[in-house]
Amino acid sequence: MHTPTVDAPPHRPPATRTVRAAAAFAASSVLLLVLVAISWAPLMSLDESIANTTHGWAVADPVLTHVFRVLTDWVWDPVTMRLLVAAAAVWLVWRHREWWLALWLGITCAVGTALQQGLKAAVGRDRPAWPDPVDSAHYAAYPSGHAMTATVVLGLLVWLLHRYGAGRVVMRTAVAVAVVSVVGVGLSRIWLGVHWASDVLGGWLLGGLTIALAVLTYERWRAPRRT
Repeated sequence: MHTPTVDAPPHRPPATRTVRAAAAFAASSVLLLVLVAISWAPLMSLDESIANTTHGWAVADPVLTHVFRVLTDWVWDPVTMRLLVAAAAVWLVWRHREWWLALWLGITCAVGTALQQGLKAAVGRDRPAWPDPVDSAHYAAYPSGHAMTATVVLGLLVWLLHRYGAGRVVMRTAVAVAVVSVVGVGLSRIWLGVHWASDVLGGWLLGGLTIALAVLTYERWRAPRRT
């Protein structure tokens, strides 16, 4: 008896979850940006309350403050994150001959940096000012460059590990390190009194948006060609 052949299913469009994530991050980022730009009173009041509380803790606990300074300046800082991107790009080219993916990784991080710097210049938000500062930072406050850069870089590296079939233990470890680092760098910037809480939240949201749009672009543009 002749068994009819079954055609291979057509190439599916990008996962709906990625599109939904991009839409959610975009809506949240725009809303927060507007509230910061217009200096919405309830948000400003909340930012000041959090900043005053954490600054008091930072002054009272110099040991923990020093630990946060080391972490934010040497471990979670944007330079370290960019070195991780460079190492990942070299690995992609050397081990897998993935020139386009390495280029995509570099471009995504460069776009993220350009976005944060553009928004800093456009919003021009002042950083917290203290009579007894425990740390200092330059440029405008919104969004937090440390928070956004860590989110973009570590999120993309976790995505790359998943794409190349990393084992369960490796994935769980990578996700745990990424979460601790992204949350940690954001909290450290608030603790050190160089960012408002909404600056950090904005960096996280914009970082998530950058990742979602980058993955969506890659899935639409490059993945079908590989198939």
